[in-house]
Amino acid sequence: MTEKGSGKTATKEYTVSSKSTLPVINRIPAVAWVREKLPEQRVRFNRITTAIVTGVIISGLVGFGAGWLGAGIHNNGNNEVLNGTLSPQKQVVTSQGELISSIAKTVGPSVVSVNVTSTSSSTDSIFNLGLPQTEQSAGTGIILTSNGLVVTNRHVVPQGTTSVSVTLSNGTELSNVSVVGETSTSSSLDIAFLKINDSQGQTLTPAVLGDSSSVQVGDSVVAIGNALGQFQNTVTSGIISGYGRSVQASDSGSGASSENLEDLFQTDAAINEGNSGGPLVNMNGQVIGINTALAGNAQNIGFAIPINDVKGLIQQVETTGKLQQPYIGVYYVPITSDIAQQYNLSVDNGAWIPPSSVLGQDPIIAGGPADQAGLKSGDIITKVDNTSINQNNSLASLIDQKQAGQTVSLTVIRNGKTIYVSVTLGVEPSS
Repeated sequence: MTEKGSGKTATKEYTVSSKSTLPVINRIPAVAWVREKLPEQRVRFNRITTAIVTGVIISGLVGFGAGWLGAGIHNNGNNEVLNGTLSPQKQVVTSQGELISSIAKTVGPSVVSVNVTSTSSSTDSIFNLGLPQTEQSAGTGIILTSNGLVVTNRHVVPQGTTSVSVTLSNGTELSNVSVVGETSTSSSLDIAFLKINDSQGQTLTPAVLGDSSSVQVGDSVVAIGNALGQFQNTVTSGIISGYGRSVQASDSGSGASSENLEDLFQTDAAINEGNSGGPLVNMNGQVIGINTALAGNAQNIGFAIPINDVKGLIQQVETTGKLQQPYIGVYYVPITSDIAQQYNLSVDNGAWIPPSSVLGQDPIIAGGPADQAGLKSGDIITKVDNTSINQNNSLASLIDQKQAGQTVSLTVIRNGKTIYVSVTLGVEPSS
């Protein structure tokens, strides 16, 4: 993080580590990570909210990349042949450019810049006193309803937030904005909801949500966001380069305020600081992800939360006006072939509830939904409502797609036999 008052943009960073032999122990939806040994190499990821200390002017350059289509052409000196060879390729490039431009115009009115004022404490180096400090930060949000419901990232509206405003795509700033709710800091879902209470006569255009379960590696996508907190509705394009990613994130690469994010899309569409909470859009102009992190020391590695993981929360907030994240109350280990071999498990995919001797504590949260439903240590959960748990669908992400109070059917392997357990999801505790 750059020094406060240095005149540079202050950013919060993610440190993300690759999976080890025992990669994660997760509580749904809160997560705790346990490793037998730390990976030798760590990758730094940036939280993509741009933060500015009050009185500090952002300075920066926005880089942009232009893609071009190359063709191997034999130059025989005939300009007509040369032009004839390039013409179809130019049409392809032009058509794609027009499509991206059309998507930007369609989705742009549904994208807002989120401007946040918050307070934090800093320590005076001379008198060792805690001093309050005002900060401003900027992120991005997506309009969900015509009456002003907006979704963004949790880290866009951090603890200590004192005021929030949004800027529409036409430049109108709306200052009467409240925070409806946000997922807990221990949750693997980095989501917050805002409400525009007074639109000042402006028309609010809801985004069209797509189906993130149909996304495949190689699909073309467009990212839209408030780059560097200054450049509204910046548009970049790329492809989905991976999915089902799990990362560990911590501020400033220090390991403090560690967050674990699961089931993420990986994209090479350029995602910049300030893009947090903005949409990742398919070629039909539908939102299929919410941009949340980027690799600070890599080339075009960004991450987005699949929109299906958020739809349950969206429906709940639209219906009740408040956020209650679904909660099952277990710690589990995502099963891989290595985990299955190491612990002599019967399957290569699923969520294993380990014994306390492995975890170091009871894996079933006392009094929680899983406890009340009779889940036990040693159980392996393989499906949630007939959807298989695998590298693309973690138990956390499948639960996040439900609503608190909803009853789900879990397919469970217990002592070599398959049983079915009904669990009524609770509300995620605030801590």
